[in-house]
Amino acid sequence: MPDFPNIILYAIPFFIIAMLLELYVTLKQGLKTYETKDAFASISMGLGNVFLGFLSKALVLLLFFFVYDNFRLFTIPINAWAFVLLFFLDDFSYYWFHRISHECRLFWASHVVHHSSQHYNLSTALRQTWSGGFYTFIFWLWLPLLGFHPAMILLQMSISLLYQFWIHTEAIDKMPKWFEAIFNTPSHHRVHHGSNPIYLDRNHAGILIIWDKLFGTFQPELKSVPLNYGLVKNIETYNPIKIAFLEWWYMLKDGFSGKKSASDRIKYLFKPPGWRHDGTGKISNDLRQEWLDAQNTSNSHETKN
Repeated sequence: MPDFPNIILYAIPFFIIAMLLELYVTLKQGLKTYETKDAFASISMGLGNVFLGFLSKALVLLLFFFVYDNFRLFTIPINAWAFVLLFFLDDFSYYWFHRISHECRLFWASHVVHHSSQHYNLSTALRQTWSGGFYTFIFWLWLPLLGFHPAMILLQMSISLLYQFWIHTEAIDKMPKWFEAIFNTPSHHRVHHGSNPIYLDRNHAGILIIWDKLFGTFQPELKSVPLNYGLVKNIETYNPIKIAFLEWWYMLKDGFSGKKSASDRIKYLFKPPGWRHDGTGKISNDLRQEWLDAQNTSNSHETKN
């Protein structure tokens, strides 16, 4: 078992210093990005994620080792080239985990936590799920099957999580063009946290924005469309317990109350957020298309006038 450090724990002092620095910079810029109750709610969610992470990571490590020891196709050595390859494969896995977490309500139930703040700052990066670690690992199960050592995989997953901390800020407008073209940046990730119809379910990248460009989910930040952060329907609470589990309650209530077919009950677990069995719901694609149609109609009227 390689003796890799728990880099998330070592990074906690850095998180605190970075948040204080961001607060100072944004105040100097005249931006009010922090709200006390919201920030403490985010930090509480982050602490809960760290504590529960000891249990969930132990479970994940056991399952990764079970696959690695019994079913691996190759034995990939622990060296530099293997980490380079793993960097891309892990980031590819993260993209699909993140995208499905927006397109399947079962995964959204845990991921919604991260989008529940109506503010965008470094404390928002700490607003992490308490439940997702126990089942979202399935998107990475193919890596020990290929032959990557489980400890390597967990280390690379932690590196990806650390990278994504710094992009949760309004203090940085744009990075150099070459960087914006390849990597996930504050600008790209602000889009991801936007609740405006044009921004919904876009820019799912972890480290590399190239996956969104390849698979058709990229959306640049538009100066003409100022960002509204949060959810389409915000939950309006700072209670960590509610933040962690409210969507689970809503999902189960939608699926298992009232008169519905067995098929429709199951669909509430796997259809996108906003879907309803009676056709009254609107998913993000519907909201985006309505917005685009309204923009086209408006532009058409302006052209005629």
